[in-house]
Amino acid sequence: MQPSRKKSRITSLDIAHRAGVSQATVSRVLRGSPLVNAETRRRVEEAVRELNYKVDRHASSLRTQRAGTLALLLFEEPGPEDAVINPFFLSMLGSITRECARQGHDLLVSFQQLSDDWHADYEDSMKADGLILLGYGDDVLYQEKLEHLHAQGTHFVRWGPVRAGQIGISIGCDNHLGGQLAGAHLLELGRKKIAFLGDASSHYPEFFARFNGCEAALKARGLTLDRALQVDASSSEEDGHRAARELLARGVDFDAIFAGSDLIAIGAMAALRNAGKRIPQDVAVVGFDGMPQARYSTPPLTTVVQDTQLAGRLLVDSLLMLIREQSANSIMIAPQLAVRASSGG
Repeated sequence: MQPSRKKSRITSLDIAHRAGVSQATVSRVLRGSPLVNAETRRRVEEAVRELNYKVDRHASSLRTQRAGTLALLLFEEPGPEDAVINPFFLSMLGSITRECARQGHDLLVSFQQLSDDWHADYEDSMKADGLILLGYGDDVLYQEKLEHLHAQGTHFVRWGPVRAGQIGISIGCDNHLGGQLAGAHLLELGRKKIAFLGDASSHYPEFFARFNGCEAALKARGLTLDRALQVDASSSEEDGHRAARELLARGVDFDAIFAGSDLIAIGAMAALRNAGKRIPQDVAVVGFDGMPQARYSTPPLTTVVQDTQLAGRLLVDSLLMLIREQSANSIMIAPQLAVRASSGG
């Protein structure tokens, strides 16, 4: 006698195929969204009956119930040993927590590895009404996971670049403007050979926008940002230190560094000091983020400040609007320049 074969569980994707609609539409019907027209709702409900689909109340809390809880997925970045959390996001965590409390919601914080399948299984394993995403690594690979969340009908917002035609809602900094502020500041100080430390490619669009903004400031003065003075770096002190050493080893003259993040800038300043360079006399340094420790670096770091308090409020407000089936838009926040001793301004 052959062992009985366990019947596979019917999923919302099966319902979508039977009804000829998207999985997101099935999700909306199951949670009673008013955005679905009567004919589409009828087809989905008929497919549910034909396939004898049973809604798992535990596994579908994001789709069918209001848990009164929002989930914050905070992504760890791979490091030389253990994965690390970018402290910039930790500074945003406080404002997100306060705004959730103000609006009567609990906040579930989950640390995630970017390489994991969080995009596929999070909805079926956590009780929350929607997701806030902080950190993303390689943007090209990240888009595939956002597409999956969108197809599932998951409510989510993210901190990241704001672009036309993007997937979902983003709250982000005007990185191009921030780059212009940094470049214009250095030019006003008489610096003309500006190096950029950070990945300047479509894989890291925030760094790329900062690079392009700085380049725009130089072009407005008839100058160019020499690609020989650009070194890829991820957002860590270690990588900033490595990138500055590589820049020095190239033997190309430079009198300023614009770093893609404060962590990169702090690491770069350590490398400059080790090489006998005076800051800011020999090399002026500007970072980006406005992290608290930038005030206490050696010397205190000039930086483009992102408003993490406003960002936290907007992330929570936008997610709650989506959960309530209200229209929400991506928002770009203007940065400000904080001038300190590292640039000599």
